[in-house]
Amino acid sequence: MSTTDKNLSPVEHIKIASNYLRGTIADGLADELTASIAEDDTQLTKFYGFYQQDDRDLRAERKTSKLEPHYQFMLRLRLPAGVVTGEQYLEIDRLADEYANGTLRLTTRQTFQYHHVAKKHLRPLLQDAYAIGIDARGACGDVNRNVMASAFPEKSAVHAALHDWSTKLSEHLAWKSRAYEEIFLQQQATGEADHEPIYGTTYLPRKFKIAIAVPPENDVDLFANDIGLIGIVDNDELVGFNVAIGGGMGTTHGEPATYPRLGSVIGFAPLDKVLETVETLVTIQRDYGDRENRKHARFKYTIDDHGIGFIHEQLAERANLHLDPARDYHFERNGDPIGWFVDDDGKHHVTLFIENGRIADFDDNGRAHHGQYMGPANYKLRTGLREIAKIHKGTIRLTGNHNVVVSGIEPADVDAIAEIVSHYGIDDGSTERNSALRHASMSCVAFPTCGLAMAESERYLPDLVGKIETLMQEAGLGDERIVVRMTGCPNGCARPFLGEIAFVGKAPGKYNMYLGAAFDGSRLNKLYRETIGEDEILAELAPMIERWAAEREPNEHFGDFVVRVGIIAATREGRDFHDDVGPAEAA
Repeated sequence: MSTTDKNLSPVEHIKIASNYLRGTIADGLADELTASIAEDDTQLTKFYGFYQQDDRDLRAERKTSKLEPHYQFMLRLRLPAGVVTGEQYLEIDRLADEYANGTLRLTTRQTFQYHHVAKKHLRPLLQDAYAIGIDARGACGDVNRNVMASAFPEKSAVHAALHDWSTKLSEHLAWKSRAYEEIFLQQQATGEADHEPIYGTTYLPRKFKIAIAVPPENDVDLFANDIGLIGIVDNDELVGFNVAIGGGMGTTHGEPATYPRLGSVIGFAPLDKVLETVETLVTIQRDYGDRENRKHARFKYTIDDHGIGFIHEQLAERANLHLDPARDYHFERNGDPIGWFVDDDGKHHVTLFIENGRIADFDDNGRAHHGQYMGPANYKLRTGLREIAKIHKGTIRLTGNHNVVVSGIEPADVDAIAEIVSHYGIDDGSTERNSALRHASMSCVAFPTCGLAMAESERYLPDLVGKIETLMQEAGLGDERIVVRMTGCPNGCARPFLGEIAFVGKAPGKYNMYLGAAFDGSRLNKLYRETIGEDEILAELAPMIERWAAEREPNEHFGDFVVRVGIIAATREGRDFHDDVGPAEAA
């Protein structure tokens, strides 16, 4: 579908004029008079994995002193399925000290983020990462992002196949311009003309996300992705994928035309048709996605505007693809089982809880990075993980829920790694140091670095969870699990609209509260109360939790309960997300 130049969004014009994403980035990196880069280039640098930000805690002070904002960058790596070796982990950890703020942030897409990276450090950081086989190409931007894959399939052979598919898809859909090599790796031009066989000169209208999972684990929140591939296993062998399309979390406060949406399953693709199916779906979005209004540019809106039947027609027309009927599947949960387990090959693994994904060493006062991050007093989490990486011979896998799996532990190393975990107090589920509720909580970064944040998230959720834990204990539900999500804005980085209880920032100290998502990630939540603070949040939750304890059916999750008894209406389709908002009458 063509769009006239006058109707294109400003970002589209920037991409067109960029010479395959080059813009004036190289000139900006060389300019030592400012810590920032040109405004148009900030749209292009996302394709290289980084965003320009400033420290919002220092804005007023620097403005008073007539200084430019404290510009710095968030840089995100591309890491299919979140898998690294111990040697790679140690280098990734080292780069946090040399080029960033001495902490690592695990993302909800199974990769690492660095924060407070100075402009002068962007190039050496990317070069050092490249030296260990890792880049940041397409970690952000209007292209396919980091491909996620389940960290917890039941069969080890299937697990290996998922990783292979995540890598295959990631490489196939990576943008091809030589600009990355020229600008950041400083490799000489080859003389060959740039060509983007999948994306073209304007790339995609908006970001694009792919995730892979094998039932019963939905630990990647598969239905929140533009394409979700549901692994179908026959006789312990991966035979293909059910294909779900059109998932996405972002919305905008006060704009009902924007909404989160869960992916729709459109059929089954055998393994020999998967790559072609995925590429064709990407090209449909390339050609029919909205390039005028970026708030309406995700694949979910393309699908809802044209219909699922149109997608099938396009698959047939473009690639003669006719998907088979979807195979049976069943998801049970969308979180991470914290603790030790042994796979079908007899290999040991341990999943470690990393609260909100922040890997840091916290001092005697529970502070890290000049007091910006808070945690348990004298908690040397980063040191402990580094010590594990030094002796671990398998892989280290990041989950989609901010946690770390030490995977494929050699029998001879099990006791040593268990001792490190115990010595540094890292939560492996063997003690009661953290509740099941806290294990199921997740936040985005928000303040002080995210320019979109309207309220705190990472720095506040641990305290709020502690208060909700008290409500749970008072109701006799001390060890029950509720999926809790918090974000500083409605863009959805921590997938808040899949939280059984979720808080989305509206203003400093104020949140919209959502209820009623499914525990397995198959149903959205819905707005319950708008623009409320902590006292109101706790006052609303206390009687609900007490009622859940008294009236729930056997094994009934909180999100299902509040829907069943009429506290909130169920959201079956994204276009129904804004309907029937607010407290409902009890059934």
